[in-house]
Amino acid sequence: MKLARFDLYRYSLPFSRPLTLAGITLLHREGLLLRLTGDDGSVGWGECAPLPGFSRENLGDATSQLRRFAGSIMGRQATDDWVDPYGEFGGALDGTAPSVRFGFELAVWNLYGASSGKMLTELVTPSPRDVVPVNGLLSGSPAEVLEEARLMRDAGYRSVKLKVGARTVAEDVALVRALGEELGDGISLRLDANLAWAYEEAAEFSSAAARFEYVEEPLADPAQLPDLVREFGVPVTLDESLVSMEPEELEEHRYALAFVLKPTLLGGISRTLRVAERALRLGVTPVISSAYESGVGTAALVALAAGIGDRPVAAGLDTYRTMAEDVLETSLNLPAPSIGVRETINVSRTIDVRSLERL
Repeated sequence: MKLARFDLYRYSLPFSRPLTLAGITLLHREGLLLRLTGDDGSVGWGECAPLPGFSRENLGDATSQLRRFAGSIMGRQATDDWVDPYGEFGGALDGTAPSVRFGFELAVWNLYGASSGKMLTELVTPSPRDVVPVNGLLSGSPAEVLEEARLMRDAGYRSVKLKVGARTVAEDVALVRALGEELGDGISLRLDANLAWAYEEAAEFSSAAARFEYVEEPLADPAQLPDLVREFGVPVTLDESLVSMEPEELEEHRYALAFVLKPTLLGGISRTLRVAERALRLGVTPVISSAYESGVGTAALVALAAGIGDRPVAAGLDTYRTMAEDVLETSLNLPAPSIGVRETINVSRTIDVRSLERL
């Protein structure tokens, strides 16, 4: 199969309510969809959506890069190397803007899968899981958080996540304790501090808070994380810190309980798979998570979560609930405590092109 054509589209999807990230308030999620078409009629879609406040590249940069990369492979014969995380094709993309690499690789992998009769998750592993558990996302005032936690518990969620660090340490401690009582022992509680605390604040929190699975990026200075783990036994997870690391550097961070992998920010499918493999070798759990992608990108995350590791790990896909609309003709079956892999991938192929702006 040879690459015959590419089409580039822009989308703008409203959030169900204003979303504030890194001090930026967003009303819409904007991004790009790339469609690659082979000379055998097969089609592959990819999504590139730089996240304001987190991505260095903007939508204009991404548009130019995607157009250039897609144009450079027209007429080329697709080979197995294109879907090899360690192949030359992926290696040639090193240094590309992370969201661009994710969108481009996703379109290429989806096209290769369509041409070869395989789902994306089957390109990740020969024996993917059928279902991916989902980590529920809690937000709002303490009263709203506790009410949402009750609803998630009753709906069957086995893992939920709470943002901490925006309140006082004492307020966060009180809320985490209340959540622990509300959720009980059968549901894990993940915390995300987004680099909010000084070392002394993190120490105060960890000494007073109730049980939790882990806390993501608790320190404003990540270099102090090993000390925090050694001194207080805090189960920590890396997220933002991973973006600037090469897989070989992960050896220095085996103190972490988990690595949160966001392909839009980390830099594509092949890089995510390489980091996940290295994490597993170190005994660190890879956790696939979203960066507020549409259904196209979210479905890819489901496929990755279904194929990484030898046990199911709750994926951070609950950001999808913030989207009031989608680019798909039928929305994904989210929010939910788990999601079926095959159904999700099939639905993600039904793009509502009429809702997109052709570029």
